[in-house]
Amino acid sequence: MSVDPGSIEHLTEIIGHVVAPAFLLGAVASFVSILVGRSQDLQHRIRERNVAKGSYVTGEADLDRLKQRAQLLHRAVVLSIGSGAAAAFLIMISFTAALVGVQHVWFVAVLFIVSMFLLLWSLLDFAREIKIGLMADHEL
Repeated sequence: MSVDPGSIEHLTEIIGHVVAPAFLLGAVASFVSILVGRSQDLQHRIRERNVAKGSYVTGEADLDRLKQRAQLLHRAVVLSIGSGAAAAFLIMISFTAALVGVQHVWFVAVLFIVSMFLLLWSLLDFAREIKIGLMADHEL
């Protein structure tokens, strides 16, 4: 059964199609919040390390590790924001294409793949940051 463009049924169908990207967008926002919190903690530790060089018990290796972790978290934040932007763009394109009556299946599919790829890359960087942090804690 075909749905007439511009009808309430058509709008309902489009809303159904953007549910997954909308949930993805919410998850990405929560993930970015976690990443930013960890990043702020690391920046605080790096500042403390730079201020109290004489009284700090670990050496330059610890500072290098903290900086590496900060870089991984920064890249994870950027990638996550890119993932969220792709998901938001996907939602906008879906509604716009529906209003105009243009087929958008392939474009939306590609945007969803891009969004998921960026999120996966961000998660992998986050996992690397956690691993480095855990390794450093075991060395102390």
